[in-house]
Amino acid sequence: MRRSRLTGFVTSLLLAAGLGLTGAASAQASSTAAAGGYVALGDSYSSGVGSGSYISSSGDCKRSTKAYPYLWNAAHSPSSFAFNACSGATTDDVLSGQLGSLNTSTSLVSISIGGNDAGFADVMTTCVLQSDSACLSRINTAKAYVASTLPGKLDTVYNAISAKAPSARVVVIGYPRFYLLGQSCLGLSEAKRSAINGAADYMDAAIKTRATAHNFVFGDVRTTFSGHEICSAGSWLHSLNWLDIGESYHPTASGQSGGYLPVLTNAA
Repeated sequence: MRRSRLTGFVTSLLLAAGLGLTGAASAQASSTAAAGGYVALGDSYSSGVGSGSYISSSGDCKRSTKAYPYLWNAAHSPSSFAFNACSGATTDDVLSGQLGSLNTSTSLVSISIGGNDAGFADVMTTCVLQSDSACLSRINTAKAYVASTLPGKLDTVYNAISAKAPSARVVVIGYPRFYLLGQSCLGLSEAKRSAINGAADYMDAAIKTRATAHNFVFGDVRTTFSGHEICSAGSWLHSLNWLDIGESYHPTASGQSGGYLPVLTNAA
């Protein structure tokens, strides 16, 4: 979201001064984060599915050199970098296979997780192939899981991160809304698009609540993706891609660099 003569001039000066201070503070924070190691955890939104340029050794995890963790590492050169995020990961996968790089020297951790626990892929499959009522019903089932079960799953992951990297600044990054509503756009009905956006908001609210309870920073990418959703003139998200189903509804390279990277940079 890209948040106007004597009075106007003064206002401009004040805004410029404020932006300058904010930029300096962000630079100082990033410098502090880079002083130690950076560990990138999470699912396909953090590994970079949809952005191409996948690292061959990452296999099915599809870690991309255009993903925001890789870009942040290149820009800030932390003392060490572990890119552990993996396509399809759930909270259980993070616990069992992604935390080994964390230690007392880790100064920055980023993570996006929870979408696969809530059945993201099945929700989208249902909404693409079935009726409005079936789509909304599946979304309500996912939201019930987010309300009842996901918070405990997130708490377990966040506690494990804190135990292994007690000095780290942890940035928990959310998910974008998928659709710009009110547009003439091929594909899903407006009712489905609106419900999917509502589900993203519901998920982000739940993740933010648990992240805040652990004194972690919540990175809200809905702000940076605003105006770049599917159905916009310059979407940063793939729509349904029949040639590569796995890329569907994931950020493009521009979504990683323009949507995710600034959120991590400002929060780190």
